[in-house]
Amino acid sequence: MPGSTSFDRLCEEARACQLCASVLPHAPRPVFRAGAAARLLIVGQAPGRRVHESGIPWNDPSGDTLRRWLGVTSEVFYDTTRIAILPTGFCYPGSGTRGDLPPRPECAPAWHPRFRAALTQIRLTLLIGQYAQAWYLGAQRQRSLTETVRAWRSTLPAYLPTPHPSPRNRMWLTRNPWFETEVIPALRAAVHNILR
Repeated sequence: MPGSTSFDRLCEEARACQLCASVLPHAPRPVFRAGAAARLLIVGQAPGRRVHESGIPWNDPSGDTLRRWLGVTSEVFYDTTRIAILPTGFCYPGSGTRGDLPPRPECAPAWHPRFRAALTQIRLTLLIGQYAQAWYLGAQRQRSLTETVRAWRSTLPAYLPTPHPSPRNRMWLTRNPWFETEVIPALRAAVHNILR
């Protein structure tokens, strides 16, 4: 595939990144998956402890919910010729009193522009959570995550914002049933169309 050597080099550089080494609670372990031919890009927050340990993105209950939202199997989800997975921060940032810390702010500016330039086949970018939405939507982002997700049609066809599929967000999903009835069917249809 044309450009695969340079893409492989980019992935090697990202996996060797030490940019935040001095401020991370553990040795850097960038966790992402990408292939030059991917057509769907999933941008989340940052790996949690379990993902940091396994090295497999979305290898947790949140990932199970995300795959259900997308209507894809694990086999399809981890097929880098179809789906690229780039968190806003590639490494586990550690935890605070209310859960995991935010993604390190150095990561997205260092890596996302380079990966986006190399991922030339992307047809839809799924923006999971406020950090991904802030980085990619900029001024298009609404005043809150709920308002940003509610305005999902305005960011198509390039982007589709969602809440994080964490079990901690069950209350949000209960309070916003329109997400399951309106957004999830549209998301599944878009993913099916893109990946077929």
